Amino acid sequence: MSLRLVSLLKEYGVSHRNQTNKRIHNIFVPLITWSVLMLLWAIPPVKILGGIQVFYVVATLALFYYWKLDPKVFLAMFGVIALSAMSFVILSSMNVSLLNLGLAVFVIGWIFQFIGHKIEGKKPSFIQDLQFLLIGPIWVAINLGLFEHLRVQLSVKG
Repeated sequence: MSLRLVSLLKEYGVSHRNQTNKRIHNIFVPLITWSVLMLLWAIPPVKILGGIQVFYVVATLALFYYWKLDPKVFLAMFGVIALSAMSFVILSSMNVSLLNLGLAVFVIGWIFQFIGHKIEGKKPSFIQDLQFLLIGPIWVAINLGLFEHLRVQLSVKG
């Protein structure tokens, strides 16, 4: 396990101590993650990338980042990305507009995130460093009882 990951999670936790803000994050960080992946999925393949979907490029880069932080986190996020992709295929087969749904979930999620931070009285972590956008889902997973190996090191209490 990377000391960098522990440091990032502790730093992220500083602006996420209020119980209401935590609850909001536990609901909306996963939804925002899903919506971002959905929006990336909705982008048509790009010729300059050899006809590859932007989703796959971004997902690969994010997974590489997670691998460097912690292999267990990588595996979990690989699962999240794979399950998300399957949900997009299913939704597309039902003629759901991924762009519209993704935008709606994204906007609603961020409205609640900012409400949570208003209650907390602290700015969102990503304003300081964009990599916190990738740390948020891990932090939520820890708060929901996953990644016990990280939970113990952070002394996170549910």
